[in-house]
Amino acid sequence: MHPQAVHRLSRVWVPSGGGIAASGLEDGHAKLIRAGFLRQSHAGIFHMLPLGRRVQDKIERLVARHMEHALAASRVALSSISAESLWEKSGRLPNVSSELFRFSDRKGVPYLLSPTHEEEITSLVARTVKSYKELPLRLYQITPKYRDEFRPRHGLLRGREFIMKDLYTFDTTVHSALETYEEVRVAYTNIFLDMRLPVLAAKASSGDMGGDLSHEYLLPTALGEDRVVSCGSCDYVVNEEVAEAAPHNEVSLDTDFAVWRGISKDRSTLINAWYPAKTNSPTTGSVREYTGQDINLSAVKCLKPDLDAGVEDALPIWAAALEGPDRRATALVNIVDGRLPPSFSEKLRVASGRLGASLWPEELDPPQPTLPISIHGEGREEINNTNLLRIRTGDRCPRCSAGVLKVEKAIELGHTFHLGTRYSEPLGAMISLPANTSPGTSKVESGRHGSDTPQTVPIQMGCHGIGISRLIGAIAEHRADKKGLNWPISIAPYSCVVIPAREADKADALQVYQQINGAVKTAGEPLDAVLDDRNKSLPWKLNDADLVGYPIIVLLGRDWPSSRRVEVQCRAVGMKDVIHVDDLPPLIQQLHNTL
Repeated sequence: MHPQAVHRLSRVWVPSGGGIAASGLEDGHAKLIRAGFLRQSHAGIFHMLPLGRRVQDKIERLVARHMEHALAASRVALSSISAESLWEKSGRLPNVSSELFRFSDRKGVPYLLSPTHEEEITSLVARTVKSYKELPLRLYQITPKYRDEFRPRHGLLRGREFIMKDLYTFDTTVHSALETYEEVRVAYTNIFLDMRLPVLAAKASSGDMGGDLSHEYLLPTALGEDRVVSCGSCDYVVNEEVAEAAPHNEVSLDTDFAVWRGISKDRSTLINAWYPAKTNSPTTGSVREYTGQDINLSAVKCLKPDLDAGVEDALPIWAAALEGPDRRATALVNIVDGRLPPSFSEKLRVASGRLGASLWPEELDPPQPTLPISIHGEGREEINNTNLLRIRTGDRCPRCSAGVLKVEKAIELGHTFHLGTRYSEPLGAMISLPANTSPGTSKVESGRHGSDTPQTVPIQMGCHGIGISRLIGAIAEHRADKKGLNWPISIAPYSCVVIPAREADKADALQVYQQINGAVKTAGEPLDAVLDDRNKSLPWKLNDADLVGYPIIVLLGRDWPSSRRVEVQCRAVGMKDVIHVDDLPPLIQQLHNTL
């Protein structure tokens, strides 16, 4: 058996910044760059350097362990290249085409770089699995994905190339598919617990992925692009997109109103969302004020799915449509928030009957005297009694009587979807079931009565993702402090660094390193300590150790030559203790179990 190699920082390429000061306010991504974990190659595309690669490898191993041990999933590696024809067949291509990297081969056959692999995995299983006896089947991969982001940002949090873990599940019945879904949710909870991350599992919209059940796994942070709503008294946790509002007792005068305007993707329909500018509560007397920033675009899109939520100033665009050749195809939709009184809706109807007044209280600028009334009569729609405003922290919970809601920004780290037959049906992933068996039942039994002719049904599917590279950026952002990064011990590049203060102590430092590595176990494996034997000053090494974010630092300082005592530092628990070297292994083990 070969002796374990000694990890030495002198043998690792770490273009780090122990002697480089931070330039101004530094976020987690900037610390990853300065500490030598990664470098940007192009917009939204990054090279992973040795320290970053070690973190990525550890996350992948941790996730893979849960996939295989908890879910009995088999690992595959699908090609990053997918045929556009498959995406056309699934019906998903038109909705996502703007975000795809697309190309054609020399024969003109169109391909794309996969942002996800539902089409390819379903096609593979469709060609291979034919009987219910071959199910359940659980396949996962950890591979690069590609998305042509319009505006890459926040480093690894929103890139154009990224590493994802995908788990695809295939079941015979709806009941068994939902059981699988719950098993995956438990595994995801344990994965994030192992990383010491306070992730919230929130009910979410399935979006373009399809299916009717999904959950997002969200890490609260100010950099988040999602908003998660949670109750402090019950288990109500949802993405804002699907949040329910408790029945409100706020009232508003018909003179305290404002309007937010949007437009449809085809630029033919102006959407007016009328809401109260000010409300007061009859019970508490509290006054609330609202602006266009409080409009819940998800609620508007639920009512008008063709809304282009990216347009900030819709009125000029619609005015141009009115002057175009298809002006009689234009339409107007008025959506009225339920907090506004019935008298407001009546006032709106009266105003809409006047020439050019459908945009009340403001006219088109310049005025449109030739605007035909028929556009506002035949093409006008009104939707009342809906909740158009975003939920705020302090609102009442819709599920329990005592609960108060909290709204936080958050980063999505994972997503689970119950897809049903969304992909298996169009892509022909079918299985043969015994006669008299329903795919909605809890188990498959051979029919003993009636026809013995087997039936063919689509496979019940699920897909479940975790952003591996996004986790690196999110953890860096979530746990960093003014000194540097601060990794959970389960995924740190090295869980402990041994630093000799003097050149003469390097041989002793090697002995301390070997003593720790031989005695301490983590997840059944030796501790992965590293020896900082670089020819740098002690202050440089200590600054670098803090910047890199090693969970534990062991320093052979001034007490070492005389008393064989070492200094142990652990920022996560605020420790800086001097102990005898013989007491070091049990202390490191204790810290390891805690961190």
